[in-house]
Amino acid sequence: MANMIQAAKDQINSILQAAYEKAAAAGALPAGAELTGSVEIPKDTANGDYAANHAMTGARAMRMAPRKIADALAANADLEGSFFSSVEVAGPGFINFRLGGKWYGDVLAAVRAEGRDYGRSDVYGGKKVMIEFVSANPTGPMHMGNARGGVLGDALASVLDRAGCKVWREFYVNDAGNQIEKFASSIDARYAELILGDKAEPFPEDGYHGDDIKELASAFRAEFGDSWLSKDKAERHEAMASFGLKRNLPKMKADLERYGIKYDKWFFESELHNTGYVAETMNMLTEKGYTYEKDGALWLNTSSILSEKLLAAGKTQEEIDKLELKDDVLRRANGFYTYFASDIAYHRNKFEKRGFDKVINVWGADHHGHVARLKGAMDALGLDGENRLDIVLMQLVKLMSNGQEVRMSKRTGKAISLSNLLDDIPVDAARYFFNSRPESPVMFDLELAIREDSENPVYYVQYAHARICSLIAALAEEGHTVPSSADISCLTTAEEKELIKQLAILPEEIRLSARDYDPSRINKYVTELATRFHKFYTVCRIKDAEPGVLEARLFLADAVRNVIEVSLEIIGVSAPEKM
Repeated sequence: MANMIQAAKDQINSILQAAYEKAAAAGALPAGAELTGSVEIPKDTANGDYAANHAMTGARAMRMAPRKIADALAANADLEGSFFSSVEVAGPGFINFRLGGKWYGDVLAAVRAEGRDYGRSDVYGGKKVMIEFVSANPTGPMHMGNARGGVLGDALASVLDRAGCKVWREFYVNDAGNQIEKFASSIDARYAELILGDKAEPFPEDGYHGDDIKELASAFRAEFGDSWLSKDKAERHEAMASFGLKRNLPKMKADLERYGIKYDKWFFESELHNTGYVAETMNMLTEKGYTYEKDGALWLNTSSILSEKLLAAGKTQEEIDKLELKDDVLRRANGFYTYFASDIAYHRNKFEKRGFDKVINVWGADHHGHVARLKGAMDALGLDGENRLDIVLMQLVKLMSNGQEVRMSKRTGKAISLSNLLDDIPVDAARYFFNSRPESPVMFDLELAIREDSENPVYYVQYAHARICSLIAALAEEGHTVPSSADISCLTTAEEKELIKQLAILPEEIRLSARDYDPSRINKYVTELATRFHKFYTVCRIKDAEPGVLEARLFLADAVRNVIEVSLEIIGVSAPEKM
């Protein structure tokens, strides 16, 4: 698929290499030197659309002044049939190239030919990648942090898919361990309160206090009556946990689907325990000499594993000692495996059993201390966690209303849930605002998210798409349909050229978004595309333009419509035709 930004850079390198060989043959430059350098798009394009620094990087090898080298290269550059209309030297030896009509025409032709696949590439060659995100405990409703993690994971999956990865979206359900016992105990305590009133035992201090637990206890009583109060505690807790999970998980799935997120698999932690996979994984670590027993518990020698890695990376022992690395419990003295043990087994399953080349987890920033430990455990198992496991840490979300932080939900008195949020805010706005740089906190402005004006970025972008659709429909009524091709030489204004340049950037933005695990680049990209379109629409007449110009501008407008739609699709936002 076309990446016209990279194509232009590659062509400049070829032109300069040929120019060097020609200049060297004529004696203008010394022969035998290796011509290297970089090609960039300057912030100020007044002197050219691309700038090459090959003359400066080659100055030492050629033992010549950069400006003299640049003059020789420019003089011998053959632009015939290329993307460029001119080349000139500036400053200490920059070689500036100005784009010609062929490049602009090829950009629009590529958008037209590739349609909804515009921007796709095979950069990652079909690499098998799993993205695990949200993975909220199924013990209560999903909250604002899950809302952010959901869109970051989903949008990241989209850009990786478009960059040539085979992407798998997964939700890890923590349906085993201590939090599930706490969940069951909480339901049990509320169940007892319903039956015994003040005579019930005090609610556990570390239990789940939300109204959702009370609702589950009431539902359990309505279905099974009061008889379970006399049953064995372990049996009661198992039944209550199962009852609660069967009700909570469908709600979680429904909320996420409402949010535009569907997973390839919901993976249950209990599966790892029931199949013996956790125990098997711990035995593997023991056989490799990375565990020891202390106080009846099984420990992972995490400090030793991480110390070895840090020493290999060039850290001194003194620097490592200052980190005060600690070991981790894998199996408690009571025989139960810890969450960390399950997590190690789960990630071994991802790499060894299911064969993912790369695993990416989207976690809250409060999990930062877990990153090195989990990577180290994968290294200890011989699974190259350092290079195959990546963690995207996201910062907190602050909900703002009238300039003040909203801390509580009016309905529940607790943290605002994803469901509550989507009752008040359009899904498109939520996805657009939450798809921001993961390392930066989000200040989510409730009033801005629902405004229907240019101050609201998602409305601003969607309006550009709807405006183009309305324009195309109006012109079709007058007999002007979008042509399959157009005379691009009619597009001569600065606004038209800047708009085409922005269209050309999308494939590169997708590549960089995938490389940096930062899908928020697509937000910035499409906002700028909308800005350039609105400016073009204001300055350049379309409806009343002369023949040839009208068709070319309509062709351009339709290309913008397509690219806005593609960009919004990547981040899971709709592209309405009317607003």
